[in-house]
Amino acid sequence: MINSIRILRNEINTPTVNSLYFHWDAMVEPGQFVMVWVPGISEIPMSLSLTGKEKCLTVKKYGDTSNALSKVEPGERIFFRGPYGKPFTRVKGKTLLVGGGSGMASLRPLIDKNASGVVAARSSDELLFKELFAKDRITVATDDGSEGIKGNIVDAMREIELEAFEMIYVCGPERMIKSIVDFVSVRKINMELSLERNMKCGIGICDSCSIDGFQLCTDGPTFNLSTVLTMKEFGRTKLAESGKRIWF
Repeated sequence: MINSIRILRNEINTPTVNSLYFHWDAMVEPGQFVMVWVPGISEIPMSLSLTGKEKCLTVKKYGDTSNALSKVEPGERIFFRGPYGKPFTRVKGKTLLVGGGSGMASLRPLIDKNASGVVAARSSDELLFKELFAKDRITVATDDGSEGIKGNIVDAMREIELEAFEMIYVCGPERMIKSIVDFVSVRKINMELSLERNMKCGIGICDSCSIDGFQLCTDGPTFNLSTVLTMKEFGRTKLAESGKRIWF
């Protein structure tokens, strides 16, 4: 079923990211996604960045569909179906949220008094939702050194005792996640990762989002570390919209 929802407000987060807020009564868990349709353009998968009574879609401008969504005005409607996918596993105790770029959008619903964060971006003006963490619970990394550690997200994670957390949640570009998986592969930690792939249907029919036989739309998009470590294609190849396999 296609949902038609009126937007309450459109907030600018960074030069390339906007958040669309709306009310929707459906139950959605952190890590789940919806397929957002822009008439006349296309349909894209998006995780919700708020999952309570007031919900939110945080849009990274990277193509025609996302560019159109970023320009939606309050009072206008957006269209989507879902929610779909397997959510993050909620735990009690200390958690660490590790997000690169717009990947922090999927992790935002997990921010609470027990959460610490590692937020990374190319520059300080692209850091997303870092202000939602307590000041003594946030570690920042930027590629250009304009804020926090000059380096990548793994450089920031080296500063943290990862074993101290009940769960580590990760979301971001695939190459970034692959670097994190390689870094933590031999450590005894609990980690769940939200993966991103080209997705056409969202319900397990088209197989465009598959990795080593796993379909992100139905088996994921969240996976535990041990499962990701079995994926030989992860971080190496992906399928284009045409179905052609592309090497990273």
